[in-house]
Amino acid sequence: MSKLVVHATTLSLRAGSAWKGVIILGPAGIGKSDLALRAVEKGLVLISDDHTCLWSSGGHIYAAAAEADPSAFRAMTRLYLVVLAQSEGPRAPDGEITPILGHALPTVRLNPREASAVPRLITRLRSS
Repeated sequence: MSKLVVHATTLSLRAGSAWKGVIILGPAGIGKSDLALRAVEKGLVLISDDHTCLWSSGGHIYAAAAEADPSAFRAMTRLYLVVLAQSEGPRAPDGEITPILGHALPTVRLNPREASAVPRLITRLRSS
């Protein structure tokens, strides 16, 4: 099993009986952690902040903290969505994907500092 460690923040949302994970990718200082904190206030749980370990198993991608994270609520999550954090630029076209370890994950581009970022993230994750 190959593993990949990336500079990212990962969250998970309980949707029915399943936990759905989202990884937030973007450059340092863009606001990934701030977006995660606001998302936690709306019911998501933290998996990892800053460094995320990814691996493929059973045809899915999973994520966990790269190092022990005492603030994490869950140890791991299955990824359903990628958020590309950006301060400006074009929004992602419908159907955009991000390849990770040979899997194509649905992707949305968000400005983490916008007030609508958390509701848009939650809506998209629930529909994934």
